[in-house]
Amino acid sequence: MKHLTRPFLKVPAILIAGAFAVQPLHARSDAEQVGVSVGRLLEEGHYTHQSLNDDVSRKFLKSYLDLLDFSHLFFTQADIDALTAKYATSLDDDVLLGNLKPAYEIFDLYEKRVDDRVVKIKELLKQPMDSKTDRTIDLSRQKAAWPKDEAEADELWRGRIANELLQEKLSEHPIEPGPQLVARRYDRLVRNVHEEDKDEQVKIFLDALAQTYDPHSEYLSKADLKNFSINMGLSLVGIGAMLRSEDGYAKIESLVPGGPAQVDGHLKVGDRITAVAQGQAAFNDVRDMRLDKVVDQIRGKKGTHVRLLVIPSDAADPSKRKTVELVRDEIKLKDQEARADIIIKKDENGAAVKLGWITLPSFYADMDKHQKSTTRDVQALLKRLRKEDIAGLVVDLRRNGGGSLEEAIALTGLFLKSGPIVQTKGSNGNIVVSSDPDPNIVYGGPLVVLTSRQSASASEIFAAALQDYGRAVIVGDQNTFGKGTVQTILEIGRFTSLLGSRSQDDGALKLTIQKFYRVAGGSTQLHGVASDIVLPTLSDLPEFGESALKNVLPYDEVAKAKYTKWSDGHPLFIDELKRRSSARVQNTPEFHYVMEDMERLRHRIDDNRISLNEDTRRKEIADDKIRKETRSKERLARHTEEPSVYRLTLDTVDKPNLQLIMFPGKIASANKKGVSPKVAPEAAGDADSDDDDVIGNGSDDTKEAVIDPERDEALNILADLVDLSRGPKTASATPVSTPVP
Repeated sequence: MKHLTRPFLKVPAILIAGAFAVQPLHARSDAEQVGVSVGRLLEEGHYTHQSLNDDVSRKFLKSYLDLLDFSHLFFTQADIDALTAKYATSLDDDVLLGNLKPAYEIFDLYEKRVDDRVVKIKELLKQPMDSKTDRTIDLSRQKAAWPKDEAEADELWRGRIANELLQEKLSEHPIEPGPQLVARRYDRLVRNVHEEDKDEQVKIFLDALAQTYDPHSEYLSKADLKNFSINMGLSLVGIGAMLRSEDGYAKIESLVPGGPAQVDGHLKVGDRITAVAQGQAAFNDVRDMRLDKVVDQIRGKKGTHVRLLVIPSDAADPSKRKTVELVRDEIKLKDQEARADIIIKKDENGAAVKLGWITLPSFYADMDKHQKSTTRDVQALLKRLRKEDIAGLVVDLRRNGGGSLEEAIALTGLFLKSGPIVQTKGSNGNIVVSSDPDPNIVYGGPLVVLTSRQSASASEIFAAALQDYGRAVIVGDQNTFGKGTVQTILEIGRFTSLLGSRSQDDGALKLTIQKFYRVAGGSTQLHGVASDIVLPTLSDLPEFGESALKNVLPYDEVAKAKYTKWSDGHPLFIDELKRRSSARVQNTPEFHYVMEDMERLRHRIDDNRISLNEDTRRKEIADDKIRKETRSKERLARHTEEPSVYRLTLDTVDKPNLQLIMFPGKIASANKKGVSPKVAPEAAGDADSDDDDVIGNGSDDTKEAVIDPERDEALNILADLVDLSRGPKTASATPVSTPVP
């Protein structure tokens, strides 16, 4: 880069207190002014205070190329070498000078490579494919090198197209003949690329720059900002799923708690959408369709039906499809509310024990009207659970991706005396300790917190604090997600206002400004919260956490805060709880299934190869079907005495009678039709949950029972904790308020 004299910008703390103008050096158009503003804000406002230099410029170029060519198939290494020589150490200066010409030139080359490649694909589709070959190809090329030249690219594409045709041939849900479908798919890709105007090219370019700093910083265009506001306000009519584009697919990134998809339970994080249908109309292939257009097809009027044809995240073969039918609905905050169950089960000695279970989908808060509060709602549930004289409590955070920091702090305080809960450090190095000022404890009994790789951010603060204090036993995946950073949204128009009228048309920058630290000093960043007792699940892979993302901020530590450990001594039983749990897990068939599936999934990810031989693929599909049928028969042959469960919601928390509900793990008497039970969506631990047939909304009163081995074992661990905490004393469970007939 050239050494520029850059005017120093003093950024207000957290960049929210006030606006400041960013003077572009040579920017003329609105887009150029936006580019300069984004560059300056990243330099001065990002947590790292990393200046835009040659090192950042190199990473920036790579990020932009990766966003354009995710699977490293359109560009060749010769292209990359030429682009690197021209732009690698100059993009930083170009951004700060307001020069967006590199963004357009690189995109023009990408557009040409796509046009040229699709012409060759059309010729490939006219040729016969060898289905008896022993050849294999990469399942994912995200980390692969670009082909060295055109000849190597041709060979890679020959394998890719052969695989796409074979997938359609093996699919039990064909949309149209494979060659026509694939040809139509790449015609759409060409149209999509040509429809990307200059503003959309700048959006990708600036997004690549932001993600060079860390994966949670991003540039939001005007349309992105509108969608962000809709999602934050929870007023969107749709299915309640967050999507991202990956290798031409719309991939499920997260499910909105309480939304139609999450409630239905059959659409999972990592599933890839291949086609969308309106009601009972024919499916429309959406592979290689622009993400915003896929979203437009999924959204619709409240009460209407949409069908999704998806490749399950844990499918044994990418030709595997399942159809999920959902009813669009308005996603309201009420659908995310905390709820509780009162569970009466027998311990290992045969004595009845009454346990509480709180499911917390998110740390919600109504920032404007102050009418909703996670802490207030959970406190109401806890008071009723205490009235019912529960012996212990599980807080389920398995699908809780975070939310309000203030609510996480306040909620933790319901289980602790006053003291520090979390530490935050800004880019200036100052550390702020956030404490619970209320010395009152709403619940002081035995406590288990159930987590997963999907538990992130505020969930990790809650779990980490209770673990550091020795207040709760953490159970679940090896680690939580590992997101220990704080972001803020900055409208770019605020910082270019002195250059013209302030406008939302300039978009916004989501900027990482702080990091979280536990009271014990370690960060939740990257490491997450490690479970005291680990249970097998298919989601427990590092590929499903922060460590799998690019340009992540590192783990570090700060000084330990002053706090007093919980004096009740429950964590002293960790070793004994582990011993008992391990023995049960080893003797539980459902966990055996999960561990077998984990081994296959781990091998598939590590091997990263898939056969192009039709007979081999058909045998793998048949083996998978036999395995599922065998498990279904084994489940039907087992008879387990299940506990009684009473549901408690915020609407019924003050009512004298509670509703007796079917326990999710009940598989004997509930299964009168002899149908194998489904795996609970919360468990996400067994590939058997994927159906080949249409899966409805579950509105039928005769729902099939579901299996959730994690839930069962978490209750067993809690019962052990209750038993160990009591010592030699025994007690019988008191009856629950009379159920409604």
